[in-house]
Amino acid sequence: MMRPLDTCDTAPPAAAGPARAAGGVGTPAQHESAHLHVTGRAVYTDDIAEVRGTLYGAFGLSQHAHARIEGMRLDAVRAAPGVRKVLTAADIPGINNYGVSATDDPILADGLVEYVGQPLFLVVADSVEHARAACRRAEIDYEALSPILDIDQALAAGAFLMPSVTLERGDAAKALAQSPHRLRGQLRIGGQEHFYLEGQVAYAVPREDGIVQIYSSTQHPGDVQFRAARALRLAAKDVQVVCRRMGGAFGGKESQAALIGCAAALAAAATGQAVKIRLDRDDDFMITGKRHDFTAQYEVGFDGDGCILAAALQLASRCGYSSDLSRSVNDRAVLHADNCYAIDNFRIVSHRLKTHTQSATAFRGFGVPQGMLAAEQMVDDVARHLGLDPLEVRRRNLYGPSRHYVTPYGQTIEDFIVPELLAELMDSSGYAQRRQEIAQWNRASPVIKRGIAMLPIKFGIAYTGVFLNQGGALVSIFEDDGSVLVNHGGTEMGQGLHTKVAQVVAEEFSIDLARVRVNASDTSRVPNASATSASSGSDINGKAAQAAARKIKERLVAFAAAHFGVPADAVRLCANRVQAGGHDIDFPALVRLAYMGRVQLWDSGFYSTPKVGYDRAALKGRPYLYFAYGAAVSEMAIDTLTGESRLLRVDLLHDAGRSLNPAIDLGQVEGGYVQGLGWLTSEELVWDDSGRLRTHAPSTYKIPVASDIPADWHVALYRRGANVEDSIHRSKGIGEPPLTLALSAFFAIKDAVAAVTAHRVVPRLNAPATPQEILRSVQDVRRRAGDAGPC
Repeated sequence: MMRPLDTCDTAPPAAAGPARAAGGVGTPAQHESAHLHVTGRAVYTDDIAEVRGTLYGAFGLSQHAHARIEGMRLDAVRAAPGVRKVLTAADIPGINNYGVSATDDPILADGLVEYVGQPLFLVVADSVEHARAACRRAEIDYEALSPILDIDQALAAGAFLMPSVTLERGDAAKALAQSPHRLRGQLRIGGQEHFYLEGQVAYAVPREDGIVQIYSSTQHPGDVQFRAARALRLAAKDVQVVCRRMGGAFGGKESQAALIGCAAALAAAATGQAVKIRLDRDDDFMITGKRHDFTAQYEVGFDGDGCILAAALQLASRCGYSSDLSRSVNDRAVLHADNCYAIDNFRIVSHRLKTHTQSATAFRGFGVPQGMLAAEQMVDDVARHLGLDPLEVRRRNLYGPSRHYVTPYGQTIEDFIVPELLAELMDSSGYAQRRQEIAQWNRASPVIKRGIAMLPIKFGIAYTGVFLNQGGALVSIFEDDGSVLVNHGGTEMGQGLHTKVAQVVAEEFSIDLARVRVNASDTSRVPNASATSASSGSDINGKAAQAAARKIKERLVAFAAAHFGVPADAVRLCANRVQAGGHDIDFPALVRLAYMGRVQLWDSGFYSTPKVGYDRAALKGRPYLYFAYGAAVSEMAIDTLTGESRLLRVDLLHDAGRSLNPAIDLGQVEGGYVQGLGWLTSEELVWDDSGRLRTHAPSTYKIPVASDIPADWHVALYRRGANVEDSIHRSKGIGEPPLTLALSAFFAIKDAVAAVTAHRVVPRLNAPATPQEILRSVQDVRRRAGDAGPC
């Protein structure tokens, strides 16, 4: 059953005037491709009309987690029906690497395999079915080596993929020793499969003079371009990468899409024909990386009121076999291990571990959810140890005048609105009354227990790699009708970036949104673009497009002033018209006049994020331009006999600043929460003792579905939100932060488990809180409390 769209108040429009054009900044304009999505006419990479003679590729995969390749007998593969070419590492003319941060990600394994599912060779055939069938004919000789498969094994073996880092403020050891109360704890935090609806796919087409055009489902066309050029031993100018849209990505197509793009390009160059590679769901699971799973071990010191005096936290992550983006992911986990809490004496150690599993990669949140979950676990345990409401302990430890506004890495928080968010959500959600009602329910219910949790989030927005905080755009106005075409460096994966950028440009020219179109992302039009990630897409690309539009607008205003003989400040663009003194014409008419006057009607724009500066070695500085905030209340029920859980009610309040598009932003809040809910409750990755991923299909890996979402669902944007920084129209990044609101669901489950022993025992609950994990935790609290449980 459909429900009404969630509503929110938005800030006044950025452009003042007697009238506004339709669909500008701040309006809930529909997604620019919504009509194509719902009618099935949206063209994704696999839908592009294929050129004559297109071939299809499939990978032959390793069946060992760690082994030397002693020989590959591929004659039967080459002789299989429909096979045109078989490529191995020896057939790569350039660099056999698609890794973004190191040369440890071979396109095709060369002598050594380091996870089950690693590509060994590539078959190119006249059909997808022939290519995949031929792969199964390979005979591979291995010398098996001992694999390291999980965090505990890696720690014991000292298998560090990169050096560990330590961030420390104050003297945690001394403050812990002097604390009136101390607790130790640990937590396992699972990984997550991206499960984008559109899998990894690339289509490479040879063009004239050795040029290769790659249609890629990627968040980072420039990365695919550069890796493919190096693999082919071509100049970057000879490789063009295009992406109109993706059917989801969530970080999984930031670095890992380069593998598919490089392989397709190599096959196209080797055969002289267009080649498409589309991974099926099982191969996508087996080949590509996941969210990093973590372990957290902590010791926390506090007083009788629950005020945290000191904390020591060790984070260890399974990075997989290669570097990928693990350094940055783990850095961001460290930088968010404070969440919203001022801890004067804080020591955080981060271990980045090598395992013989898929290389963990970017995933929505990029390490932040894991660091934040560890912080919330510490605070929650303190509250339960003292018999206090966890929300009250959270509020007592917030950044604020009585403590300070400086993070452990030295950044001053300039707009900490969390107390206001919490107060508003407490009131709108009826948190206090519901907590009492849940306590009454639990006293009367021996089997079904309920829990509730409320918590805030603080999420830094910008790349910690400072050089990535840049973007470009090209804006063109056509003289025939005054319509506008925009090219920018960001990519569209369903999140509405193209819509927001179009709104920004429409706002600058004061024209209807329908007059503006955003083109496909294309490395030949906007080069050297950063990935669309880190919740910075609208900030960076919106600002770049705005800069380009303003250059054109300034020329149009100057021309109109000269043409009509009025001062420049007497020229106004509003609601598709141009007013200059007593003259009033429509926008297309001005454009035609300007064209006849030889005025440049196109321009480029560039934006680099100001103020950011960060010493990665010291983990100090200002890595973020600003912070996005939110607050969440989740209510859960668990069955103590089976471990099953159900989400009963959700209340979310999120700070999007002055929203560019409240309809899209509300969708991001809702979708982020649901994806976080899956990570924390049902999505479990399981590897067996040989290193084979056993949860590699929808039959064994459970993402949330519509029936997991309660009817009692309340989502709003913070009405008084506004960015203190000069972001695009004072908005805030929205892609990743809302996922962390789902932490409230995990702690609501923990609250329900605690109710099993009337909150006498602090539960030990790991993520994801699957039925098996909940049942284990229920049995554990009963055992420690000496309870037999219900009859």
